[in-house]
Amino acid sequence: MSTITLEVEVQSQFPAERVFKAFSDFDIIAPKVNPQVFKSIETIEGNGDVGTIKIFNFGDGVPFNSAKYKVDALDVANHSYSYSFIEGDNLIGIFGSINYHVKVVPCDGGCVFKQTITYNCKGDEKPSEEFIKKEKELYENTYKAIEAYAAAHPETY
Repeated sequence: MSTITLEVEVQSQFPAERVFKAFSDFDIIAPKVNPQVFKSIETIEGNGDVGTIKIFNFGDGVPFNSAKYKVDALDVANHSYSYSFIEGDNLIGIFGSINYHVKVVPCDGGCVFKQTITYNCKGDEKPSEEFIKKEKELYENTYKAIEAYAAAHPETY
């Protein structure tokens, strides 16, 4: 089994706590700010902690319908969150799973949102460079949309 790793980093002017709080509300915010990608996200087991299982229903802007993911790790104090897609057509028939690790790192004047995505390929087949490029753009654009939503709702974030 081979893997492909994608790194996404986005600078933010906001404090790490605020960015992590907004990212923690991804289920609520993503369908509002990017409905063409995220139609809905539903918790089917758990309360958000490690072991929680959620179903993503994708919008018309992506070639997927749905996916199931599981929360692998959550460290609020260190602004860190890990989860894995374990089922769904977003695995495009070639991935056994896709693992995500998010870390929001404080820095002068704000923070850096860092996301590492590891695509675990079942066999020798790998996604195209174009697929990886589109994935990276999707993650960056979704992050920026969530940040803009949080900025527009300072009473919550």
